[in-house]
Amino acid sequence: MSLSKQQNKDAYALILEAIDSGVYKPGDRLVESDLAERFGVSRTPIREALQRLETQSLLTRDGRSLIVASLDHNEVAELYVVRAELEGLAAQLAARHATLEEKRVLQELVDEDRNVLGDPQALARANRRFHKQIHLASHNRYLVQQLDLVHRFMALMATTSLAVAGRGERAMEEHQAIVTAITASDEDAACSALRDHISAAFVTRLKQDSAAI
Repeated sequence: MSLSKQQNKDAYALILEAIDSGVYKPGDRLVESDLAERFGVSRTPIREALQRLETQSLLTRDGRSLIVASLDHNEVAELYVVRAELEGLAAQLAARHATLEEKRVLQELVDEDRNVLGDPQALARANRRFHKQIHLASHNRYLVQQLDLVHRFMALMATTSLAVAGRGERAMEEHQAIVTAITASDEDAACSALRDHISAAFVTRLKQDSAAI
């Protein structure tokens, strides 16, 4: 890979990670010169990365500027519907294909994540890691690609439902139910447990958003 292509890839990945981790939130303005300085990359790959993110609808135009996109109520609802279906399938396939080592890692993640209860941002990062591990355990590259795209759009939500009182503890219980089903190679239970988990998160977010009105 040429240096130019490597820089383009790195710039895209760096900006995407900054959005995903909440460094840049919906509505934040992204300026080429600021990004180039922050990431130590020249402005050309930054410009190309911004154009790519705009094409993917992760950025939107505000006059001549690019800002991090935000999701309206219908877009959030549609995203949760797709996420429940795709992640349910991922859990089902993980129950069928996951190796003993992958099952062990999933259980270890659940055990470790209990240590960050009370820290919503750390818990959100742990949650993304847990779900990514399930995606990988499905052993279906095309499903993983689609779920990567879904989770990029999840980053466009300004808040995490895990910040709601009690949601973190319940999420950990739901994660344990998912892992128990995957470990037992129970495909139907794994799919159902993950869909229920996504549904509970969506209900929490709806309540969270209505309280903010």
